[in-house]
Amino acid sequence: MTTLLALLLALPQAPTDAGTLVVRADTVEIAREGFRLLEGTVWRLSSSARYDRARPVVVLAPILEVARDTQPVTIQYDVTGGREPVRVLGQLGRDRFTVRFLSGTRETARELPAAGRLVVLDDSVFAPYIFAAWRAGPTPSPLTAIFPRAARRETLTVHDLGTEGTMLNRDRVSLRHVTLTGGATGVVHLWLSGARLMKVEIPSRGVVAERSPGS
Repeated sequence: MTTLLALLLALPQAPTDAGTLVVRADTVEIAREGFRLLEGTVWRLSSSARYDRARPVVVLAPILEVARDTQPVTIQYDVTGGREPVRVLGQLGRDRFTVRFLSGTRETARELPAAGRLVVLDDSVFAPYIFAAWRAGPTPSPLTAIFPRAARRETLTVHDLGTEGTMLNRDRVSLRHVTLTGGATGVVHLWLSGARLMKVEIPSRGVVAERSPGS
């Protein structure tokens, strides 16, 4: 267990985190993602990313519940703006993660192998990357990532590189740097201040999601 995760588990009640991530592709703002993280018997992360550069406007709104050891438990994911609204439901079972898709009168399901240390992620929603960052230690270690909306599973490597310099909202800052490697997007850079996610960078897509000032 990493030092950061041990500290979080030792807290009688971690503070709620809430903020807005500004998502840019090649420096052009394409979305804003508001999120709220609450701690109770489980961690509960609700997020809503609104992509409004094109029509129709697409809103991606997952609610993710994660156990105290950061193993994902359930996800409810509403997607609006396509041909018809879609609700994606996911639940961890014994060595599998079951994903159900509900759209109109149709329902389909997929089961994805899910043994070992897990995280639930998405290609276009960035707040859930905080749970991957909490899994990081000074030695590279494997993670299984489930992407429910895409019904995809990837094996990743997470690594805490320690404190490094980076740009955040045009200012030079020092943040904890975590990398995720091995997936379809190549390397993903996560930047944290304490336990708070400040920035996500995906160089292969030219995408950066930065926490807005004051959030």
